[in-house]
Amino acid sequence: MIKVLNGTKETVSYDEHFGIRLYLNHEVENYPVHWHTAAEIIMPLENIYTVIVSDVKFVLSPGDILVIPPGELHEIHAPDAGERMILQFDYSLLYNLKGFDSTFHLMRPCCMIPAERNELLGQTLRKPLMDLTNEYHGNALLKEAAAYALLIQFFVLVGRNVMHGEHRAGPSKSQKYRKNIDTFLKVCNYMNEHCTEDVQVDELAEIAGFSKFHFTRLFKQFIGMSYYDYLNQHRIMFAEKLLIDPNLSVTEVAMRSGFGSLATFNRAFKSYKKCTPTQYKRLHDSRSHSKEASQ
Repeated sequence: MIKVLNGTKETVSYDEHFGIRLYLNHEVENYPVHWHTAAEIIMPLENIYTVIVSDVKFVLSPGDILVIPPGELHEIHAPDAGERMILQFDYSLLYNLKGFDSTFHLMRPCCMIPAERNELLGQTLRKPLMDLTNEYHGNALLKEAAAYALLIQFFVLVGRNVMHGEHRAGPSKSQKYRKNIDTFLKVCNYMNEHCTEDVQVDELAEIAGFSKFHFTRLFKQFIGMSYYDYLNQHRIMFAEKLLIDPNLSVTEVAMRSGFGSLATFNRAFKSYKKCTPTQYKRLHDSRSHSKEASQ
């Protein structure tokens, strides 16, 4: 169910300190076009389930798995009866794992894994999702850690087995397309490691082996956002860690994170996190004081 919908944006409500929301959905309810900052995994258990992502229609059968990256517009049409697992999670939790974010961007607009195409692979991918469901609804010790471990296991399997273009929405992909995927993964990994430096588009284009014009066009086509937005996204994530340090000013954080000016940092941070760096820092400080007071 959609609890909070403002226009087309859904705000996903997680359990406290648990960036995963998972439920077994039985509702005979259609969901209008919407998007959210959470990533989403949908897997029917009984009956079909129809999902439209970026104007592409997917009729999911039991056992099919659909992965929808954050920010993708989609709508859902439910049958008169049935059950499906719907999992939403804050994918920034896994963003710092090398290669994860780059691979995740390559799933755009979505990644469809049909059960009938490769039953053995389907069984392999369904197991961590079902185990995660049990952990999520159980009360075992360290259930949050177990849930994250299963989520990582699922995406490792996806990355190693289905990320050569065959399962993305759209026509079948050529050998050249798959080669370009490897190229842009290499570029993304470079940006991940050097995001705090003065990375220039000419440098990235040279790594990819394209002219600057073709690089900027193809990067957006493959990754789903411009190279500049991708770079800033990683700088913001780096900055989040620094803002936690009470000894660092917002200006120092901006400079250490690779931003040329405080104004640019403030603008980019607010666009990505929906609050200013100062507000983020105060929020964390207040949480730290609350924890100290309760101990």
